[in-house]
Amino acid sequence: MRDKLNKFMQGRYGVDQLSRFTLGVALFIVVIGSFCRRNMAGGVLDLLGFVLIIYTYVRILSRNIQKRYAENQKYLAMTQNIRGRFMKEKRMMEQRKTHHIYTCPGCGQKIRIPRGNGQKIEIECPKCHSKFIKRK
Repeated sequence: MRDKLNKFMQGRYGVDQLSRFTLGVALFIVVIGSFCRRNMAGGVLDLLGFVLIIYTYVRILSRNIQKRYAENQKYLAMTQNIRGRFMKEKRMMEQRKTHHIYTCPGCGQKIRIPRGNGQKIEIECPKCHSKFIKRK
């Protein structure tokens, strides 16, 4: 069965970030539409969700790889700032286990200091060279 699916998908574009996003939005819209069944908005949301699901599968099964690739690159370029902010916050949350992160009062530069012993620490900002004292 898996071999047949692999043969079927040969030469087709497949799943990318844009198709994952549109599928997620479509499923979210369908779920919201299911809560609004009593009025016309629920039917419209259901229809919109199913249209997005169909569009997503058309993209996944498309043989026009260059066009789908260009669409995905355009989507990635448009969402680059948002994804960058989330990745930055994710890295900072991971680093909080091993480091203290302080902000320089002079210039706003964020400074990582390894966690360790001691109650107070004097920090010199590498950007503006101002010194400030922080408690750990």
